[in-house]
Amino acid sequence: MIQTYFKMTWRKLSRNKTSSFINISGLAIGMASFIMILLYVQDELKYDKFLNNHDKIYQVTLNGNSGEQEFFIGKTPASVSSALMRNFPEIESAVRIYKPGDMIVRSESSLHKESFTESSVLAVDSCFFNVFPFELKKGNAANCLMDPGSVVITENIADKYFGSADPLGKILLMDKDQKPFKITAVLKNLPEQSTLRFDMLTSTEAFPVVKRMSWSWVWLQVCTYIRLKDKTATDPASIQKLDEKFPAMVKLESGPAFKRVGQSLDDMIKKGGKWDLHLLPYTKIHLYSGEIGQILDTVSDIKYVYTFSIIAFFIILLACVNFMNLSTAQASSRAKEVGVRKVLGSEKNQLIRQFLAEALLFSSIAAIISIILVIILLNPFNSISGKNLSPQLIFSGEVLLYTVGLIVLTGFLAGIYPAFYLSSFQPAAVIKGIKQISSGLGSRFIRNGLVVFQFSVSTAMIICTVIVFKQLDYMQTTDIGLNKEQIIVIKNSDRLGNKETAFKNLLAQSSEIKKVSIASGVPTRENFGDGYVPEVSTAGDQLVPDISLSSFIVDDDFIPSLDIKILKGRNFSKEFSDSGSVILNEKAVKDVGWKNPVGSYMTYPGNANQRFKVIGVVKDFNINSLHSPVTPFALFHKSSNTYNVGSGYTIVKCKENSVAATIEIIKEKWKQFSPSLPLDLMFLDEEFEALYKAEKRVSQVFFIFTGLSIFVACLGLFGLAIYNTERRTKEIGVRKVLGASVSRLVTLLSGEFIKLIAVSVFIAFPVAWWAMNKWLENFAYRTTLDWWIFAGAAFVSVSLTLFTVGFHIIKAAVTNPVKSLRTE
Repeated sequence: MIQTYFKMTWRKLSRNKTSSFINISGLAIGMASFIMILLYVQDELKYDKFLNNHDKIYQVTLNGNSGEQEFFIGKTPASVSSALMRNFPEIESAVRIYKPGDMIVRSESSLHKESFTESSVLAVDSCFFNVFPFELKKGNAANCLMDPGSVVITENIADKYFGSADPLGKILLMDKDQKPFKITAVLKNLPEQSTLRFDMLTSTEAFPVVKRMSWSWVWLQVCTYIRLKDKTATDPASIQKLDEKFPAMVKLESGPAFKRVGQSLDDMIKKGGKWDLHLLPYTKIHLYSGEIGQILDTVSDIKYVYTFSIIAFFIILLACVNFMNLSTAQASSRAKEVGVRKVLGSEKNQLIRQFLAEALLFSSIAAIISIILVIILLNPFNSISGKNLSPQLIFSGEVLLYTVGLIVLTGFLAGIYPAFYLSSFQPAAVIKGIKQISSGLGSRFIRNGLVVFQFSVSTAMIICTVIVFKQLDYMQTTDIGLNKEQIIVIKNSDRLGNKETAFKNLLAQSSEIKKVSIASGVPTRENFGDGYVPEVSTAGDQLVPDISLSSFIVDDDFIPSLDIKILKGRNFSKEFSDSGSVILNEKAVKDVGWKNPVGSYMTYPGNANQRFKVIGVVKDFNINSLHSPVTPFALFHKSSNTYNVGSGYTIVKCKENSVAATIEIIKEKWKQFSPSLPLDLMFLDEEFEALYKAEKRVSQVFFIFTGLSIFVACLGLFGLAIYNTERRTKEIGVRKVLGASVSRLVTLLSGEFIKLIAVSVFIAFPVAWWAMNKWLENFAYRTTLDWWIFAGAAFVSVSLTLFTVGFHIIKAAVTNPVKSLRTE
């Protein structure tokens, strides 16, 4: 019986090539989209699940505020790990991770003595592998980080520096002073689904700043991770109970440290401050930490997983709608078949199985084509999505199971309505030639409703795509308060040591260069933060008790190099002694509450209440993406010697059309000062663009799948246009005989489709408006939802409709009426 069903289905497929092509193409595109997005979603959801006891690993986060500014960050004081171990027996182990920045590395045994810049170096406590059981290829996880002079490297680094030789026991010379580190273990290359990324691990003991600040509860430069004991419950309620014990521990452990910086924790809390620790499951960091600042790891967002999943669902649904629409549209041509088969004894259930078998065969053929499409398109999809998905994943057990389920589900969804609809025909009526439901109100209502659904989805996706691109353009072109064009940044120029200033001065003499500046950080990276206490300078000032400021240490040329506008006061200058001076942005002044900020003072409790005089106020400038609002910011002069942040950048502002020449000049001068150290350059505008990498990917994915959804919808509309014009062939002939013009007939035949698209547009508008408003809430600075976006989407939908159905409508309208009436 099943064999008979499929034979009949194959005959139908061969005889109705156009409708079969439309159905199979739509289903294949829908399935290919579904499979690619399934691979993407699976990859995202598998992050960090490869680690043993991954459910026992947590990151410690800090939710605090100083004055009126609240923050939620993934970094903690260096003393938190030891405090947690002392106070909570539920914790098996706790590890600190410190990121020292880019490191100069070369092999002691290298013949050519070439140095490389390694940016993925982490300093960790010796218990690192107790918390993160990454797989070692060589070495002992229990003691490989015990020695301060030890280093653990990945297989890639081993190949890079030693080739096929055994790296164990070899020496790598690291950092500016080329300190020797002995290789004690080789780590297998990290899986793609690892949130924590690194190439080399050294000991925190090798970085004196970590040990020096281990007493502090306000120095926030390490990430802390814990592993709970096996018997400790990890359900949300149990973790919440553990969280609730942290405030008492913080109060007990941090008292002396807060007093040492000039303010007790109790006083800070009385003023409205807080310093709360929380636990974040490690497996949730990748997708659920978007609102947490200074996360060490590379993260994504669960919203994108939801978005892509919804897109996949709608595209496969659109393809099923096509099948249902075309099947019911062809009902009149199959009515007699149903009638004859019923007269010959076929029962309704047999007919239902027959039509479902047809849909299942179409679905199976489409699935085979979709797999071929995925194999062909996976590399371009990887480029867009930033993934490294392998075609072999398609044939993994889990994906194959989903694919089989998709075939069955798609076949059922596509065939269920046509099956019950076609099998319901009465044999006597159809054999006598009475047209049944195919031209009736109920059938037309359902078909029209399906068309409206298709174009509602497509129109909404057009609107969403345009708004995503508009927001991306807004973020890249809006005024951020500084100039990022024609700016070349030399990373880690502090490697030059006491030659750094001489190097800067030599560059400044070039006619291709406008300005050169040295700073501890640049926008998009390396700012540091601390707390300060403002002093009342004008009677009546209502000041905040304290304020947290992000900061750079800069020289006199920093502000003019980036074209930052000074609103009040002056810039740093060689004519003054500015070691005790500070320049604030508008946001900092507003938050403090000074009426006359220039000449006012603020004290720094972290350095024996050192006083800084405000000498200028600059226009607010963004140092991060427009997801976040401008934060209170301070610029300190390099002569202050208050901070040692361990980083240095040289900012070069070059003349227009002279970037290439400037790069050559920089290379030449760098070799004069440091021929053995690698030169690392970056462009500031590219760094800002990189902040919106996720949005770029979303916009590209939206664009592609919007195009696919439109194509699938138009396929269905194309098929309906064929059958509608064929069904009304004789009506068109009669109208032409009675004098109807071609333009009148075109208007008449296309009007039905235009009405449906008009309804779909008005359904899509509020849905798209709501969805984009929710998405734009993720940005502190956002574009507007202009009327022309919605009008343009409506125009595109109508134009696509006319283009899709126009050919067949015009063809039918210009056909000689004699041909259509010949059989009457």
